[in-house]
Amino acid sequence: MPRPKTVLWVDDEVESLGAHVLFLKEQGYDVEQAAHGDDAIALLRRQPYGVILLDEQMPGRRGLDLVNEIRGIDPAVPVVMVTKSEEPTTMREAIGIELDDYLVKPVNPRQVLTVVTRLLEGDRIRQQRLARDFVTRFRELEQRRGSDLGWREWIEVAVEMFQWDARLGQGDETGLKDALHGFEASLHDDFADFIESKYPEWLARPDQDRPPLSVDVCSEFLVPLISAHQSVLFVVVDCLRLDQWELLKPTITELFDLEESYYVSILPSATPYSRNAIFSGLFPVEIKERHPEWWGERDDESLNAHEADLLRVQLEDLCGERVPVRYEKITTAGDGEALVRRVPGYLSQPGVTALVFNFVDQLTHGRAENAILYEVARDSQALRAVTRTWFDDSPLFTCLKEAERRGVPVLLTTDHGSIHCKSPATVYAKRDATANLRYKFGEDLRPEKSDSAILVDNLAAWGLPSMRLGVRLLLATGDRFFVYPTKLREYQARYRGAFLHGGVTPEELILPVALLSPRRDRT
Repeated sequence: MPRPKTVLWVDDEVESLGAHVLFLKEQGYDVEQAAHGDDAIALLRRQPYGVILLDEQMPGRRGLDLVNEIRGIDPAVPVVMVTKSEEPTTMREAIGIELDDYLVKPVNPRQVLTVVTRLLEGDRIRQQRLARDFVTRFRELEQRRGSDLGWREWIEVAVEMFQWDARLGQGDETGLKDALHGFEASLHDDFADFIESKYPEWLARPDQDRPPLSVDVCSEFLVPLISAHQSVLFVVVDCLRLDQWELLKPTITELFDLEESYYVSILPSATPYSRNAIFSGLFPVEIKERHPEWWGERDDESLNAHEADLLRVQLEDLCGERVPVRYEKITTAGDGEALVRRVPGYLSQPGVTALVFNFVDQLTHGRAENAILYEVARDSQALRAVTRTWFDDSPLFTCLKEAERRGVPVLLTTDHGSIHCKSPATVYAKRDATANLRYKFGEDLRPEKSDSAILVDNLAAWGLPSMRLGVRLLLATGDRFFVYPTKLREYQARYRGAFLHGGVTPEELILPVALLSPRRDRT
């Protein structure tokens, strides 16, 4: 509920405030005055006020002494200290009890109006400006959608789309959010067509103009850091979407200078493929050829059992010498507590400390199986909020603070994103088909509707190892998840509304990679 446009001005020199009060009334504010603190408390007990202007130096109780009692009556009322005192101790006291603003007399009517307007109408004014900016930009984005976008333009559009989603999610702008989500849905088919056309070309001709892919993360972003610094922290947050990253940035930039880039995940956009590609610098078909002992046939956790080995081999190839690598995967609270104890020692040594944090991925998957998690992360906005809450007290943030304290640069990225899936897509398959909901390998796979998925017959052309004769790949597009005709209702009830990955959307494929330079390096 918005606060009333009323001002309670508490000052023992009420006769000197006439011009200020008149000016506020001319701007549409109702103003009541009290000469003493006890009078102010009595008025506040009778009715709420939008904002309280409180003189510090009054007979009887000081203004600062009234603040706790005021907040006991109305905890949310903004309180502004207005004082003649320029003593640093008074200002520090005001800051310490978290007053909403602080003005030093003499003040002019325009100063007072500015503070009152910001506190009472600031949110509404900001929302109006946000709505105007969005409507203008939305028209421009709609026009761009009709053009032939290259990979750079797709990244620009996706990043802006996520930024708007995060900004609109912080306000009560249901209509604007619906418009944005409609625009996102319309982009999905265009993006799927773009990837289906360009992705095999990027792999067939790696020397052509193409975006950085998962296989390029270490060579393009990590190796230059290793060349310039004795110790480097390399962080991969499993399943971190761009909009989640947007919410973490303000906290991170308090400690680090940020240089932000983006890359495109390989396909399928799932951990066994995308994260192995990061640590190896190789596509899955190349991993199987060069390191068959580290690549099995099964699509499960065993495929990610050799990330540290793959990273060591890749860095030695890229740097021309052995690079010390310390690797940990943080899955449980116990893992995090143990890591926090060890990370100071890691960062004091030369080489690369590589950390994989699985919380976001566990949250994303777990909400489909757990009713409580589903409620607290019901949609993208709620998922962002939970991620931010976790981050603020996470072992990841502790490790970043330790890196900043030691002047160690950080490369932070993710292996894939996720998409909020709402639309079941029926597929026909034999018993050998894999169980994944956004991508499937199997013989004679086919979707009921051709526009619901990308069908890949030539696995090698998509960087994937060959399998049994007749095995093909289906990649879901849009917000679809695969269901079988025989289990249609079961899958719909269980997975509709789940955040999934492995398919072809900007949400899954376009990912942040951030170079974090400790601010202390500048001194």
